[in-house]
Amino acid sequence: MIKRSKLFGNKTRVTFTLPADEPSGVVSVVGTFNDWQPGRHELQVRRNGTRTVSVPLDPGEYQFRYLASGGVWFDDPEGSELRL
Repeated sequence: MIKRSKLFGNKTRVTFTLPADEPSGVVSVVGTFNDWQPGRHELQVRRNGTRTVSVPLDPGEYQFRYLASGGVWFDDPEGSELRL
């Protein structure tokens, strides 16, 4: 799930959320907004078992995927592109 929240100025906080049943281990969101660098935006486990990370982004178009431990790539059910 992807949630957007408007910040001051022209930035938008994008929160990436994965359900508790997604792959175990470390998961990062990687994409054009972080030069596809694994580990830069690592999802943190919440009390309810979901994992989230928030990234402030400027307006634009971005592509992204998730990368789990062991080099396992997977897509968000809502797609792999953001338009802000």
